[in-house]
Amino acid sequence: MSEIDYVTRVFSSPLDIPADDWNALLANGADPSPFMRHAYLAALHESGCAREQAGWQPRFITLWRGVELHAACAMYLKNHSYGEYVFDWAWANAYAQHGLDYYPKALVAVPFTPVPGARLLARNDAARRALVKALINHTQDEQLSSLHLLFAQPQDVDACHAAGMLLRHTVQFHWTNADASGQPYEDFGHFLASLQQEKRKKIRQERRKVQDAGVKFRWSRGPAISNADWDFFYRCYERTYLEHGNAPYLNHDFFQRMARTMPEHWLLFVAEREGRAIACSLIGIDDHSRTAYGRYWGALERVDCLHFEACYYQPLDWCIAHGFLRFEGGAQGEHKMARALLPVKTTSAHWLAHPAFADAVERFLQREGQGIGHYLDHLALRNPLKAQP
Repeated sequence: MSEIDYVTRVFSSPLDIPADDWNALLANGADPSPFMRHAYLAALHESGCAREQAGWQPRFITLWRGVELHAACAMYLKNHSYGEYVFDWAWANAYAQHGLDYYPKALVAVPFTPVPGARLLARNDAARRALVKALINHTQDEQLSSLHLLFAQPQDVDACHAAGMLLRHTVQFHWTNADASGQPYEDFGHFLASLQQEKRKKIRQERRKVQDAGVKFRWSRGPAISNADWDFFYRCYERTYLEHGNAPYLNHDFFQRMARTMPEHWLLFVAEREGRAIACSLIGIDDHSRTAYGRYWGALERVDCLHFEACYYQPLDWCIAHGFLRFEGGAQGEHKMARALLPVKTTSAHWLAHPAFADAVERFLQREGQGIGHYLDHLALRNPLKAQP
C-alpha cells in the first residue's frame, strides 16, 4: 500500500487516542521505554505539566487506515526550549537577531525526560517514514520555524535522515551490568573489583562518609511504595529544585498519577538518619528490558556524598541484586564516569523551514559532530574500568 492510504489525524490530547492502540504500537517497536506509555503522557497532560499553559501545546500526530492506528507520535508546539535537554537557545537567538521568529517550534519528545527510546511509534518502516513526512508537512502547514525529534532510537533516526532531517549528537552516561567476560556482577564488591584502584578507593570513601553520618537506606518498589513515601519524595524533590532557584517541572499531581497508573515502573530509595527520613531518589524501572533509569532526587538535610549514594550506589547495588542489565544516568554529567557510567552517544533529528538557517545549522552540526567525536575519544581515555590484557 502507498502512503496516500493513510489518513492523518491530529489530536490536542493523548486522552483522545485509545490507550491500548498506542501501547500496542509502542510494544511493536524497538526500545519501548515506560516513558512513552500512554499513562505517562496522559499524566503529564492531566496534571497540567505538559499543557499549553506551561508552554507545551499537544499536537499528537497519528496515521490511520480505517479504524486501525498505524503510526503515532507525541508532538508539542513550544514557545520556549525548557525541559528538552538538547539545547537550541543559540539557534533561537540567531533567529531573533535576524528579526525572525523561532517560536513556536514543533517538538517530538517526552517532556522533561531525556531518556533515549522510541519516538515514532509505527507498525512497520513504511508507516514510520510516512509519519516523518506527515510531521514535516504539519510543521510547514502551521508555518512553524522548525521540527525537532529528541533522543530517538536508531529506526527513528534512519527514517528522519532519509527524509532530509539533520542529525545532532549528544552524550549521556549509562552503566552496564557486565564484567570483563560479559557476565553479570555477582555483587557490589564484584563490581568494585572491575574498577581501577583509584576509582574503587574513591567510591569506598564516599560510601563510608554516608555510613559514618549514620544514614541508612530502605527501598520500596511498585505498589509497595506507600502514599506517605510518595508525599515525602515530592517534598524532597520540590525542596531541591527551589533551593536552586527554580520551580520543579513536575507537580505533585503528576506523581500521584504515577502512583495510581504506573506503580510497577517505579523504585524508591529513602535515606534515614536517627529514625527520620532525610532524602530519597526515585528510579524508573522496566522489567521487560531489565533497565533502570535515574530520574529524580531530593534531600531535606545535607550529608556529604549523600547524592552519590542515593542516585548511583544504591541503585547500582539494587540492579546487581535483581538482575537488571542497564542503568541510565540521564543527561550530561562527566562525574558519572567515576561511578562507571560510560559515555553513550544519543541522537536527535532537526528540520528547519528557513533554507539559509537550515544551511547554517547543517554546517554548525558538522563542526559540533566532530567535536563530539573528539570528546568521546577523550572520555575513552578516562575509562574507569581496569584495562584488559
